[in-house]
Amino acid sequence: MPVIDSSDTPVTNGDDPTPHQLRLLLTLAEELHFGRAARRLYLTQPALSQQIRALEDRLRVPLFQRTSRRVELTEAGRELLPYARRVVTAADELRRAAYHLTSGDDSLRIGVCESFGSMPEIRAVLDAFANPSPRVRVLETFTAQLTALERGEIDAAFVHLPVPAGLHARPLLVEPRLACLRATDPLAARATLHLADLAEYPVAEMSPSTFPEGRAFWTADPRPDGARVRIAGSRGSTFESLLNTVALTRAVAFVPAAAARLYPRPDLAYVPVTDLPPCTFALVLNETTARPPRARRLRAAMAAIAPRG
Repeated sequence: MPVIDSSDTPVTNGDDPTPHQLRLLLTLAEELHFGRAARRLYLTQPALSQQIRALEDRLRVPLFQRTSRRVELTEAGRELLPYARRVVTAADELRRAAYHLTSGDDSLRIGVCESFGSMPEIRAVLDAFANPSPRVRVLETFTAQLTALERGEIDAAFVHLPVPAGLHARPLLVEPRLACLRATDPLAARATLHLADLAEYPVAEMSPSTFPEGRAFWTADPRPDGARVRIAGSRGSTFESLLNTVALTRAVAFVPAAAARLYPRPDLAYVPVTDLPPCTFALVLNETTARPPRARRLRAAMAAIAPRG
């Protein structure tokens, strides 16, 4: 029988790191300060230090370099972070799946993004659902909506198209896209614009889209003549920060017409662009993650919806 050297054997079973320890690792990697990380985790600093050392012992590799002045990730720590994130994400998804299987809760979970939740199309759809009424989750960004859909944290979302392949969309409203400019910009006084008028303007966009088609659509890249656009140096993480980028720089953002009504600001102007294709606001369903009773309710509701515009 061959002899197995345990020092070369992967860590398993009782020596496996726990999701809790990996959460501590991720938090400390963000803060790079034991005191701040401990406060975020509602732990004492010695307790956090003890847990991190136990994790390093289990993994048999140092994760942090500690001095009296600073805390830094080791090279091994940096390389292991993506694996830790995947384990923590999987543990979260397992817990959510178990909860929904045992709770008997078949109420719909629908995501709504920022102030777009006040759009009458959303209210009309929510009012059309029979009891139990949907649970609405407010998410800050478009990308957060897509991430929540892909993870099964919500069953559907109200978003502007396009969305990645695999999501089923029911249009609610077709509306023009407008150019959002600083109110003091000379072009802001015009009744309409063409894309050629904006050829020299950098384009403000949200934090990187999860798919290239979405980024190309909302930045109008490339332009009809094939020219590529310049992206503004500061990227917004929310719709409000996108507007702030426009207000504080010589940038343009292409936004749904609803934005002019939902985000009126004295330092901004919204101008129609005659050769910019319109956008579509839709209810989007992830059929692969929605439980069958929820998916049936959503499909039935979506079949009864007639788009406007």
